[in-house]
Amino acid sequence: MGVNLLELWGHMGWFAKGIIFLLLAMSIYVATIAIKKMMQLGRARKATIKFAGPFSQALAAEDFAEAERLVEANPQSHLATAFRRVFPSITFHSQDHALSAVEVASVQRMIDLNNLEQLARFRRGLGVLATTGATAPFVGLLGTTMGVVTAFTGMAEAGSGGLAAISAGISEALLTTAFGLLVAIPAVWLYNYFINRIDYLSMEVTYTTKEFMDFLIRYEARLEGKAISGGRGDAAMLESGTRPVGAQAAADRARSGQPR
Repeated sequence: MGVNLLELWGHMGWFAKGIIFLLLAMSIYVATIAIKKMMQLGRARKATIKFAGPFSQALAAEDFAEAERLVEANPQSHLATAFRRVFPSITFHSQDHALSAVEVASVQRMIDLNNLEQLARFRRGLGVLATTGATAPFVGLLGTTMGVVTAFTGMAEAGSGGLAAISAGISEALLTTAFGLLVAIPAVWLYNYFINRIDYLSMEVTYTTKEFMDFLIRYEARLEGKAISGGRGDAAMLESGTRPVGAQAAADRARSGQPR
């Protein structure tokens, strides 16, 4: 004997039908968020594949203008988003060979802020999946409780303990329980899936930004070395009676007898 859902629906009370409609709305909301999140993560992956190669080449060539252009041209990439508002400062300070540890620390803070914003954007909506997975069984259980109440009420009104008197209430109770589980189980699976995907993307971003900060520290040291080498050429200008801008500290140390 098969289960006739339409017949069961006809025997259900208004409260149980309300529970079913609520669970149906929760399932539609979960499906909508899951589809949007899949599209968002898919776009991020495709944009990152397009962005990563040219960006690495631009950094290898120390072409910060091109790196900035690539960041602006790939807003969907999770790696590009980590470097928003970073390169204008680097470009400005690298032109006058004055990139200091303070600017490097400022870049690190900007990257950290970008990562926090991006992580919040990726996690937006996942709370609904977690809440649905945790509460849908209890919503179904509420319908189950009312179904049992209906079953005992029918049995009391019929004045008999026969199965026919309580079958409608029991069917109503089991149906709401099953529907609650059907909504909750996919929500929990989807939540864990997206959390793992986002954690992997976050690991990618962390690894890449750490590598970038290592590159920036080496670049700062190289600029500082060039500035020191350039300062050694100031002696000839001093001997000719010309003092370049920036040689004042070296001249003061020479007068005080301190080593250069």
